Amino acid sequence: MEKRRYRLFMALMCQLLALMLSPALAAAAPAHIAAELVAGPAAAPGGETTIAIHMKPEKGWHGYWSNPGDAGLGMQLDWTLPEGAKAGNPRYPVPQTLVVSGLMNHVYESDYAILVPFTVPSGAVPGSRIPVHLRAQWLACTEQICVPEQADLAVEQPIAAKAAAGTAPKAEAESDPRFAEWQRRLPAPLDAQGTFSLDDSTVRIAIPLPASTPLEGPHVFVGEDKLIDYAGAQQFAWKGDMLIVTLPRVKLDPRGSDSLTGVLRLNGAGDGIAFSARPGTVPAGGTPIASDAAAPELPSLPLLLLAALAGGLLLNVMPCVFPILSLKALSLARAGESEAHARIEGLAYAAGVILACLGLGALLLALRAGGEQVGWAFQLQEPLVVVGLLFLAAAITANLLGLFEFAVPGFAAGGSPSSFTRGAFATGLLAAFVATPCTGPFMASAMGAALLLPVLPAMSLFAVLGLGIALPFLAVAFVPALRRRMPRPGGWMVTFRRWMALPMGLTALALAWLTWKVGGTGFVLAALAALLLVLAALLVAGKAQRRGKSAKSPALVATALAVIALPLLPQPAPPSTTSESLLAAKPFSEKALAEARASGKPVFVWMTADWCLTCKVNEQVAIEREDTRAAFEKAGVVVLRGDWTRRDPEITRYLTAQGAAGVPLYVWYAGGSGKAEQLPQVLTPELLAGKAGA
Repeated sequence: MEKRRYRLFMALMCQLLALMLSPALAAAAPAHIAAELVAGPAAAPGGETTIAIHMKPEKGWHGYWSNPGDAGLGMQLDWTLPEGAKAGNPRYPVPQTLVVSGLMNHVYESDYAILVPFTVPSGAVPGSRIPVHLRAQWLACTEQICVPEQADLAVEQPIAAKAAAGTAPKAEAESDPRFAEWQRRLPAPLDAQGTFSLDDSTVRIAIPLPASTPLEGPHVFVGEDKLIDYAGAQQFAWKGDMLIVTLPRVKLDPRGSDSLTGVLRLNGAGDGIAFSARPGTVPAGGTPIASDAAAPELPSLPLLLLAALAGGLLLNVMPCVFPILSLKALSLARAGESEAHARIEGLAYAAGVILACLGLGALLLALRAGGEQVGWAFQLQEPLVVVGLLFLAAAITANLLGLFEFAVPGFAAGGSPSSFTRGAFATGLLAAFVATPCTGPFMASAMGAALLLPVLPAMSLFAVLGLGIALPFLAVAFVPALRRRMPRPGGWMVTFRRWMALPMGLTALALAWLTWKVGGTGFVLAALAALLLVLAALLVAGKAQRRGKSAKSPALVATALAVIALPLLPQPAPPSTTSESLLAAKPFSEKALAEARASGKPVFVWMTADWCLTCKVNEQVAIEREDTRAAFEKAGVVVLRGDWTRRDPEITRYLTAQGAAGVPLYVWYAGGSGKAEQLPQVLTPELLAGKAGA
């Protein structure tokens, strides 16, 4: 940060010194941005017209907007006009963003025109011309150097000839045809005023804008200086017909303001809206949309649906789904008694999976619309949900070991066809709930797009994801040849059931470890104590079942203990901000990322979570390795690690900006002004070392 401040200070000082001490040199040197003063349409005496300052940069050079950003200098105009004439405030076209060594510049890299309202003197002679003189000073820059330039410009502005009584004044000549295109490039003025609020870290703006307005990579250019961090990440969200913009405050000498003006760029074509805002209330919440930093170009909906289907299918072989595979294997092993029953079970299982995915998707979209910064797998960021899954995994393990019998979720050997159907449906619900925390290949782009699309297309992606998860089970249920390959039911299933307690028991141990990670030592000890009481009640129920007695009472006691224990658990410990890593990773934050990129070094952003087994596999295989550490040290790579185990709004915003719905996410920034490059979700051992050595 200090290095960035130093560069900014030196850049401004050099530019100001050059403008003050070298006007003659600037006038004599050839201009890298040619300037032309263009007369506007003829106007009647006392009327108003528009004069244009047409700027033509050479290839590789650029000029600046009125607020140039972190570096640069806005144009300075000194008019010499006839008595009674007046030049108004210049109007600039929508600028472009240019990041150089971490500094954000507001620039024009091709021809542009600044339009200036011009009032004709009331005493001007109709049909004549009046002289207009302008001394203009500006800064012409490439990404390496800046040169102060100036020009003395002149033009004769025509005055409309006097017309016959009752008719409008007649122009002496047609106006320059270029004005139509120059006018089109100006940001359209917004007829309603917005509101803004300031705090120590952010500027929030509410811009009244119809929600139907298409936004593709929006960016806000603020007219007031020393108010925002120009290079900081910008967040956008719709709240009805109000666009909510959150901008980071500038860290060095921040200033307040009793008004705010700016330009909202709508898309990459340069369309924009000029707005003003007054201090006031800015609504909370809204549905986030992608910002300029990462406006991912979404594939077509059919491609996204195929990606969701493939992603759901691959989840069946991802590590985070292995415990549920054991339940499905046992259920599939029993299926085969009846072709009709097998198909009904397959449909019931698929219905459970799809319904669970739709439910999770609807809840996710509703929470985001309400302003919550959540993403895919948000349910496992809640400690009480993790404890609930721990109770469930431990109870299933006890059931598989034969400590008690429970027909649902349908992996017990016995029961009526209707109980098998209910069991398959419940197994599908459970499979989807536990299978969805991690994202795999194909799934990441689909789920990331679901957070940016309208509700109906987004929900269709969640449904197709569920279909992909259920597809193998449906294939076995509906394809007789596959069912014939399944083992026939028999006594071996009892042994198989006991063995399936092993992966489920390991899952319970993993959830106990995760409970400790998300809640701390006191929290996990309390959860384990409650779990022992629940298991004791289930053991009593099992003994009653083996004696041929009713187990209803102890089963109800076990259920009641689990339900009562959850809200009585102590408060989870705050998330830890430190982590041990071979790569000397720093905690991720938007500020840390901006400072790392401003340093000019390569940056590796690594988003993970303790409940994501894919993340942990990648860390062991490709990240936490000596050769990766050595390559990173040699290249001076800055490593930022984002821990999404517990909810973190900054990480969620970054994931959304990158078009990702969840973890893992790996992003590489090359040195200098390198753009974000998303790496594969499944890392190979040589990938990171190769990036550092490139």
